[in-house]
This record gives sequence, C-alpha cells and structure tokens, in this order.
Amino acid sequence: MSFSSTANQLPDDLLRLLPLTPAVFYTLFSLAEGDRHGYAIMQQARLLSSGSFRMGPGTLYSTIQRLMDFALIEETPEPAATQDPDSRRRYYRLTRNGRTLLEHDLRRMRSAVRLAHDLNLVPEN
Repeated sequence: MSFSSTANQLPDDLLRLLPLTPAVFYTLFSLAEGDRHGYAIMQQARLLSSGSFRMGPGTLYSTIQRLMDFALIEETPEPAATQDPDSRRRYYRLTRNGRTLLEHDLRRMRSAVRLAHDLNLVPEN
C-alpha cells in the first residue's frame, strides 16, 4: 500500500493526530502484536522504547480513553486462558484504523530516517 493511498483511507480527524505523540505511538505500537491489558501496555511501551519512554497510569488510561473515542482501539474480552472471576483487567486491541494510523506514522519516521542518512545527519551503524 502506498503512502498516499493509506492517507486517503483515514478520516481527516484521524490524520490530524499525526505525528503521533509518544503516548499514543507507544500505546498503538504495544497493541500491534496483539491484545494487552493496561499494565502490559505500559511494560511493552518501556521495552519498545528501550526504557526511554515511561508512561504512568494516568497518562495510559487517558490515552486509552482518547484512542477508544477515536475508534483506534477497542476493548476486547479477557482471553479465555487468563479469565479470573475477580479480574478487573481490561484488554484492548487495535482497530483497522488504529493499525493504519500506526503504519502511516511508522512510514513517516522511516522516510525521515532515510533522509537523515542521505544528508549524513546520522552515522551509519
């Protein structure tokens, strides 16, 4: 899928979210591999950022609510293997628009990194 065709698939209100804030980016990125509950999203965000981004519960849950309001993520039932009658965990997953928005931002970043390399702004590894 080309960069422009992806942009055309997203409504303007979602395109206005670009570039994604770190909290939104790492929340979406954390859910790209599959459903997770809130604490697992926080842990995965820390891993994905190599520890450079840490999100507290207030930021996480306000971000989750905002992403649900935009229909970028949705709540999903607790996986059968982990069901606990006393569990208060809520699980979330990416929607199609959430995945598309994440892919769009990742392509934007990749393009910026390529340009930075072309301009010798970053050393080669």
